[in-house]
Amino acid sequence: MGDRRERLAYERRWLILAVLCFSLLVIVLDNSILNVAIPTIVRDLDATNTQLQWMVDSYTLIFAGLLLTAGALGDRFGRRGALQIGFLIFGGGSALSALAGTADHLIATRALMGAGAALIMPATLSIITNVFPAEERGRAIGVWAGVAGLGGALGPLTGGFLVEHFYWGSVFLVNIPIVAIGVIAGFFLIPTSKDPAAPRLDIAGAALSIIGLTALLYAIIEAPAEGWSDPKILGGFAAGAALLVVFALWERHTDAPMLDVSFFKNPRFTAASSSITLVFFAMFGSIFLLTQYMQFTLGFEPFETGLRMLPFAGAMMITAPTSARLAERVGTKVTVVAGMLLVTAGLVTMTTLAADTSYPALVWRLMLVAMGMGLVMAPATESIMGSLPLAKAGVGSAVNDTTRQVGGALGVAVIGSVLSSTYGHRIEAFFSAHPAPPEALAAAKGSLGGAIAVATNLQGVPGLSALAGDLLSTANEAFIDALHHGVLVGAVVTILGALVAAVWLPQRARAEDVASQEVEYELEWDLAEQPSA
Repeated sequence: MGDRRERLAYERRWLILAVLCFSLLVIVLDNSILNVAIPTIVRDLDATNTQLQWMVDSYTLIFAGLLLTAGALGDRFGRRGALQIGFLIFGGGSALSALAGTADHLIATRALMGAGAALIMPATLSIITNVFPAEERGRAIGVWAGVAGLGGALGPLTGGFLVEHFYWGSVFLVNIPIVAIGVIAGFFLIPTSKDPAAPRLDIAGAALSIIGLTALLYAIIEAPAEGWSDPKILGGFAAGAALLVVFALWERHTDAPMLDVSFFKNPRFTAASSSITLVFFAMFGSIFLLTQYMQFTLGFEPFETGLRMLPFAGAMMITAPTSARLAERVGTKVTVVAGMLLVTAGLVTMTTLAADTSYPALVWRLMLVAMGMGLVMAPATESIMGSLPLAKAGVGSAVNDTTRQVGGALGVAVIGSVLSSTYGHRIEAFFSAHPAPPEALAAAKGSLGGAIAVATNLQGVPGLSALAGDLLSTANEAFIDALHHGVLVGAVVTILGALVAAVWLPQRARAEDVASQEVEYELEWDLAEQPSA
């Protein structure tokens, strides 16, 4: 029976991959789909700026905070079950979000969606790792990584279309049919696998990781708005760091650790995890800048911006699966280092962007960055998953996903702070020479969009049209200057990533890693019984 089920899983592996990628797509979409609906939500739910921020951040915080625990639960009880339960929670959260009547209601239901996403995402990668043999795993993970990149670009595009043609709740209702298809297809197609040792639950480790990661992510997310030296932010960083250190110490000494911290002694695991963190820092940070640049400076609408980001997603979708074959030929180290250098080159070329840069002149830079990221993501992810026993695929996948979330949040926070600081100083200097009401200064200093709104209001005041023109010109120049500083920060980070990969990431899988996976590959497959089976 076990051989037949394992054979069925192998025969259906590419169809299983399609279902898992479809499952992943809905999770990645929801990282960005809400952003374009925010103006409508402000009007309909009378949401404050703080509430708007928490509509986005509650999803991210719960998602990232629960990842390690969710991955460990999948290893313990079965990865298909984690996937299906995650779908049900995510679908329920989506339906409740679409029906939200208040801002606080929506914040709570978005957090529920984050809990479902935390179960889904590590389950997809861990099932792929167990279904595909080692010689095909890199290519399968390449497709998985490409879909992840595609979802990031489709979020604003899909959200813009839905909000334009329906109502803001449709950005959540679109998840329901995807969830239904995922649950049904998963039941009939996807086998489950779990750790045959079935270790007991590490309750203390789970609590420490959840609270520690949540405190760390909270500090990262809030730092640009509150200030990096704010006592609340410093306290969040201190609490997060202390709890994660205690978590690591606990995991070293408990008999049944949720995450075996000795995995980090493996340079393949640690260097690949670091590479993922650093490349997502650059990716999320640069997209944060470029979406504003395309809307406020180049004048594209949100839907048009999403449409013009498709070449970025397309380049990543093509490069990520191809990178697996390249890594097979020239080695993981060479592929990842080349990808990091390509991202660096693309970011450095963005220091020549101007207020009148054409879209064709922007798009090749975007594609350069996307191709580099595609070269990094799949081989680094395969290195993480290939360096662990298959029985620990769930928690290994969760580590990979957590590094993505932390790296991305750091990228937005740090590069966002660079943007705010550089831009804000220029606007303050302008208003010191042209006195204006405090509310006008605050609005213009807050963002380029705010400055455009202030200038528009000034144009309606007799005798102030020239001042409005000067403010627009200064604000655009300040934003472009800030963008240049931001992409340079991203380039420095990716150079660091290239150095990490060049020094510590092995060229090929270690013999002991391959041996441990071969031993652990004989797992109990529990495929849903069907008459055709």
